[in-house]
Amino acid sequence: MKRLLLALLAVPAFAAPGDSLLGITLVQNKNGAALSAPMQIVLLLTALTLLPAILMALTPFLRIAVVLHFLRQALGTQTAPSNQVLVALSMFLAMVVMQPVAEQVYHKGWEPLESGKISASEAWDQAEVPIKTFLLRFAREKDIKLFVELTHAPAPAKPSDVPFTALAPAYVLSELKAAFQIGAVLFLPFLIIDLVVASVTLSVGMVQLPPVMISAPFKILLFVLVDGWNLVVGSLVKSFY
Repeated sequence: MKRLLLALLAVPAFAAPGDSLLGITLVQNKNGAALSAPMQIVLLLTALTLLPAILMALTPFLRIAVVLHFLRQALGTQTAPSNQVLVALSMFLAMVVMQPVAEQVYHKGWEPLESGKISASEAWDQAEVPIKTFLLRFAREKDIKLFVELTHAPAPAKPSDVPFTALAPAYVLSELKAAFQIGAVLFLPFLIIDLVVASVTLSVGMVQLPPVMISAPFKILLFVLVDGWNLVVGSLVKSFY
C-alpha cells in the first residue's frame, strides 16, 4: 500500500502534463504537474473504502467491540444493546484512546507536508513512527515472529525495524487473544448464576421452564448493582494505558 501511494504521488515527476500513464492524466497547475481531478477522486474513494477496515483492525476498536459482544452474550440479552449501539460505543472509546496518536501523526506528518517542508514519502515515514509505536506496545513478540517468517522479511534488529506488513496482522492476532481472555473472565460470574438457577429449577421440578428466562433478570440486576458498564468500559480503556 505504501509503495502504491508513493508511486502514484511520484507520477508527476517523470510524466509530462497532458500525458496519460496507466489511465492517470496529468494536469498543469501553479505548483507543476499534478493528478487530474477525476483521478484524485478515484484515489480518495479507494482510500475511503479501505479506511473502515483499517480503523476496525488497527485501533482499540477491535478489542473493545469483541469484549462488548461477549458481554452481551454473557448477559443473555440477545439484541440489547443493539449492534449499532455497541459499534458506536466502541468507536468513541477507540477515538479516546487513539487521540494522542492521531495528534502526533498530524503534527509530525500532515502539518510539514501541508506547509511544503517535506515530501510525501518523508511525511509517510514521519507519520508511521507513532502508529508503529502504538502497535508495538500491544503486539505480542510471538505473533510478530510468526508474520516475519510468513512474509520472509529479514529479522529486525530492533522493534522499530519490524515491517508494517508483519506488524499489522500481528497486532490483530494479539488483540483478538486479549479480547477473548477478557470475554472469558466476563462470562464466569454470569455462568455461576446460570448454574445455580438451573440446579434450583431442576430440584423443584420446573423442567418445562427454561432456566435462561429465570436467570436473565438476576444477571441484569447483578450487572446494574455493581455498575457494570462503568467497570467494563473503564477497565477496557485503562488496559491501553
